[in-house]
Amino acid sequence: MKIACVGGGPANLYFSILMKRQDPSCDITVHERNPAGSTYGWGVTYWAELLDTLRAHDPESAAAVAAHSVRWSDGVAHVRGSRTVHHGDEGFGIGRRRMLDLLAGRAESLGVRLEFEHEVTADRVPDADLVVAGDGVHSALRERHADHFGTDVRLGRNRYIWLGTTQVFDTFTFSFQETGHGWIWCYAYGFSGEQSTCVVECSPETWTGLGLDHANEADALALLEKLFAGILDGHPLIGRAQPGGAAQWLNFRTLTNRTWSRGNLVLIGDAAHTTHYSIGAGTTLALEDAISLAGALRDRAELRPALARYEQQRKAGLLRQQGAARLSAQWYENLPRYIHLPPRQMFALLGQRHSPLLPYVPPQLYYRLDRAAGQLEVLRRLKRWLGPRLARRAQTRALAAGK
Repeated sequence: MKIACVGGGPANLYFSILMKRQDPSCDITVHERNPAGSTYGWGVTYWAELLDTLRAHDPESAAAVAAHSVRWSDGVAHVRGSRTVHHGDEGFGIGRRRMLDLLAGRAESLGVRLEFEHEVTADRVPDADLVVAGDGVHSALRERHADHFGTDVRLGRNRYIWLGTTQVFDTFTFSFQETGHGWIWCYAYGFSGEQSTCVVECSPETWTGLGLDHANEADALALLEKLFAGILDGHPLIGRAQPGGAAQWLNFRTLTNRTWSRGNLVLIGDAAHTTHYSIGAGTTLALEDAISLAGALRDRAELRPALARYEQQRKAGLLRQQGAARLSAQWYENLPRYIHLPPRQMFALLGQRHSPLLPYVPPQLYYRLDRAAGQLEVLRRLKRWLGPRLARRAQTRALAAGK
């Protein structure tokens, strides 16, 4: 089989690795429009389950990723001068560029061709038995046939910006700062011994009230450094991950597609779906797409049934994460509902933000019920029964309102 992977992100690189492992005769080329070593973003997060999954499918790349990752085991929240710690939130961080280099090196060692600075356009698709569109949320290959794929994009309300810093955080750190124009907050985590990622988010009213809508990059970073001085400890915020680039304030784009394939073209990673960054699952879901697609091609002799199987499997697998991401984004969009609780209670509900029951129960009452549910099985069963039903009802209303 001749395979063209458009886009050199984690999904396509890992897919090419798995296909070469299961069938070395595959002719695979990964086409990446950017130069080698060039990438956007800073660090990415993942959880221990991903390493177990990677070890089961390619122990070599799993070992490389683990060796270049940093680990934390606590979450810390700074609210109104108070520091609250939650133990046991174990996670991992790795630089996005480092991960791409590791996967690219492994792919090349197996015989995959990597063509950098090679942009594939919608009217010049490579001649191949299978074309895998992993060219991101703005996928040109998908957009050409957007009606066929049934692409739907919904913009989140809040503004966010993805930054780096030389402050190295050894915990997953939240900082919530009140201004004269509302609250602004960040989540920060280390991804190497020298740098961390710092994602800043706020409501559109706070964004414009602080003048961030028209501030240049230097002025914006100076203001954010002042607001988050307590956790930065004198370290700067960095807006450019690569020379010539610039960090941008964005609204998160939640993207879904009705179908994921058209003929021999199939979507993978952010070209197929996105989930809000606040659950830290984007890279994991992309790698799981790669595993599922490679598995479907191994188990199905014909292409179209294999692509249908891949789509069916991944759509089912994504439901829980997409629901969690939607609820997580809504929690931050409704921060005033929770921010005036005592800091320990607020941080506890931050950890419960994926609960479909939380939006329907007064926050302090939910906190008490959650503490009681830890001891009473009948309350645990009630939460598990009632939450999904309320969430489905709300989702139905939201879909009807969007039509």
